[in-house]
Amino acid sequence: MQTHLLETSNCFSTDAAVKINGIQHSVVLDYFRHLNTGDFAATAALFAEDGFLHPPFESPVIGRGAIATYLEREAQDLQLQPLRGHSEQLPNGCTDFDIVGKVQTPWFSVNVAWQMILSPHDEIYVVRVKLLASLLELANLRDKRPTP
Repeated sequence: MQTHLLETSNCFSTDAAVKINGIQHSVVLDYFRHLNTGDFAATAALFAEDGFLHPPFESPVIGRGAIATYLEREAQDLQLQPLRGHSEQLPNGCTDFDIVGKVQTPWFSVNVAWQMILSPHDEIYVVRVKLLASLLELANLRDKRPTP
């Protein structure tokens, strides 16, 4: 009996180019590029020291080290596909970016919205991730995840 092994060591896209209709800020593009190539340390380095990532249905993850650890654990095999967005300059000098797109997992694809706030020094202060799905769609997603 012959066994065939499937190479899975690099599940990330080799095409690192990210284009988002309406967004050209390099930090925003780098966030998605680093995540899609699995460079979670580089992703976390884009955040302010006290910046935070707020994933759906979870408490915020605060600080670069905690963000890198969280992404290493939770973002494996994800492909983020930001499609379009817009930005707004805030009175405090920060910039608010709202982006919509999809996230592809090995099991399903889901529509997502990202809110990203950059400091006046171009560090990410916050990323909030929201799933754009109905309760029925979310229930169906739960059923598609493999059991541990």
